[in-house]
Amino acid sequence: MKHVLLLVFLLVFSFFSFSQEEAPQTDTNTNGDDLEQTTELGGLQGIKFGVRGGFNISNLDFEETPPSINKHRNSIFIGFLVSLGLSRSMAIIPELQFSAEGANDEKLHLDYIQLPIMLQFRISEKIKFGLGPQVGLNIPKVDDNLTDIAFSGVAGLEYKINYVFFADLRYNYGFTNIFDTKYGFTANNRTVQIGIGYKF
Repeated sequence: MKHVLLLVFLLVFSFFSFSQEEAPQTDTNTNGDDLEQTTELGGLQGIKFGVRGGFNISNLDFEETPPSINKHRNSIFIGFLVSLGLSRSMAIIPELQFSAEGANDEKLHLDYIQLPIMLQFRISEKIKFGLGPQVGLNIPKVDDNLTDIAFSGVAGLEYKINYVFFADLRYNYGFTNIFDTKYGFTANNRTVQIGIGYKF
């Protein structure tokens, strides 16, 4: 499964890199914060690369009584993104990020390499809403009884500060039991991300 995820990422990255090199650049002639340089790509309205990072507040939702005190974990995330404009009001945004999640107990730390794919809608001049699936690859500790792959859903709001900077708020809802079935516990990950980013 890890090899499949790596192959998918390499193919997607290669496609984006090739497409950017081949595409001509055009300027959007608008005023104020809407003055943005876009790259037309086939039927797409534009392509942008970016980075985002920030603060995580995460916890585990147990079905049974937790094996230890289940306090939330405060940590960080950081990643890279590509914004593919389908129209002026809609875009697809695949990302690759590191995200430290799970609960506060070190035995319940979940450090993921994640691939979210967001479908984003423009609500107003400054605000966008997005949602989509996410797959995460756990960076395991020895005999940690945690699963390697986790699937979740993501929803979030993005606020446009200016034509390059933005702030966002996301909620990740885990669908996968984070424990191996032999461990005898069932818990799902829940994470709030408070972030800031830069698109170029």
